[in-house]
Order: sequence, then C-alpha cells, then structure tokens
Amino acid sequence: MDTIELKVDYKKAGLEPSDMQPTLTCVIPPKSEEMGKRGRGALLICPGGGYDYCSDREAETVAYRFSGAGYACFVLRYSVVNKRFPTSLLECAAAVKYIRENAEQLDIDPNRIFVLGFSAGGHLAASMANLWSSSVLTDTLGCDAETLKVNGSILCYPVILSDPALTHEGSIANLIEHKHDPELRGFVSMEKRISDKTPPTFLWHCADDGCVPVENSLYYASELSKQKIPFELHVYPWGGHGLSLADRSTASGEWHIQPKVAVWVKACLDWMETIGYTNP
Repeated sequence: MDTIELKVDYKKAGLEPSDMQPTLTCVIPPKSEEMGKRGRGALLICPGGGYDYCSDREAETVAYRFSGAGYACFVLRYSVVNKRFPTSLLECAAAVKYIRENAEQLDIDPNRIFVLGFSAGGHLAASMANLWSSSVLTDTLGCDAETLKVNGSILCYPVILSDPALTHEGSIANLIEHKHDPELRGFVSMEKRISDKTPPTFLWHCADDGCVPVENSLYYASELSKQKIPFELHVYPWGGHGLSLADRSTASGEWHIQPKVAVWVKACLDWMETIGYTNP
C-alpha cells in the first residue's frame, strides 16, 4: 500500500491554495507471473464526512474489500472545511488523471475506471461523474476531457440535493461560500447536472436514513431514468446512515452491522462486471 501526494495548481483554477495536501492511497493486488496481465478495473474511493473530514470507516477497509475482488483501488483524502467548490472536485479529477495516465504501469484497463463515494463523498463522486468534461478541470490539469472521464459511478447514501428540506445542510454549508445563494445551491445539486455524459450508476440508500434523506438517491435515479442513463438502485428498509460496508469490518457500533444491507457489496461487484463488457 503506497500513498502519493496529488499536485494541484489551485491558483490556476482561481482557488485559494489548500492548506492540506490531498493524497491518494493505492491498494493494488500484486502482479503475478502465474496469472499474467490482468487489465483490472480501477476504483477511486471518496470517503464521506460532510465535507468536514474524511471518514476512516469509508476508506482503506473498503479498498481492501474491492481489491480482494480484483480491482485496483485508490482512496482519495481530499480537502475539506472551508475549501469551497470546486476544490475537492479538482483533486478528484487529478486522481482520475493519475490513474488513467498510469494505467499501463498499474495493469489497469483505462476504460474501466469507477468512482465510489459515501455520503458527502457520494456528492463528490456524483460531481466527478457529471462534470468530468468541465473546462475548469481540463484547463487546470492540462489534459483533454477523455483523460478525466469515469466509466461508472457508485453512490452510497449520497448527498445529492441542495433543497434545505432534503439535503444534509452541513455538507452544503462546507461546500459553498454563500449557502443562501439559490443559483449556487442549484449548481451543486447533482440531479440537475445529469446529462448524456453521465456514466452508468449504482446507488444504494436506507429508507430510514435520518441524516441524508433517501430522496437524494430517489430523485437522482429518477433524473438518470429521464436521461436514459443506465442505473441500478437498492433501497434497504432500515439501517440509517453511514453504514459503510455494513458489517463488523467497518462498524463503530452494533447498529452499523446490518447483514441485509451488507449485500450491497456483492450486488455492486456484479454490476461493475457488466460495465464495459455487456451492453446495459
């Protein structure tokens, strides 16, 4: 497991320099002469934490699980707390750029790069899925849009909406400087950013989530449907918020252990195997 520092020219994007260094922790299955070249899928993981911190429960342990299934995994610890939009998105794009530009060396299929996010990290993952072709990202990082394209997104109890009645207000307040500006709130409401450039998406949420209402996933799925973007949505009847893998490996309390929710990992892996290999 190696950790690299991501270099981002914040000033070029008109942003204040970050006082924290974004990092990318790499959890990659070892190369094997016996098994030969694999052409693995890659998974970029964005932990949640309300854009206030990056949750350890939604980081390396998740990477180990997906790495065990054959994926090259990368955990992004991005800038938080008063580092306004699009600071963390620029860092996420830099991570995708690193993965794709090093795909051959890392034995990765450059056409099977997924982004996964939990809660506020789900908002970041959705932002990457929808805004990857933005000139702010391509101009700042000095690359073409295709370099930043993600081939699928996995959104776990994501913050999507900016509607004060349905969002996690703390995430929005940390993300934008003027949280009462309706135009700015509308821009970071990711169901409004879906287009024909949005990749296939896997979502899951608990119906009783009292922190990020399930409507965030429901409205997003509805807009994906309108745009004819392939998606898979799982809504579990209970479990609340912040379950991560929903088993003992990521539990910080007994309520985090929800066997009926933990099946999301198997469902997600099955879904990932269809992307790039079959026609949805």
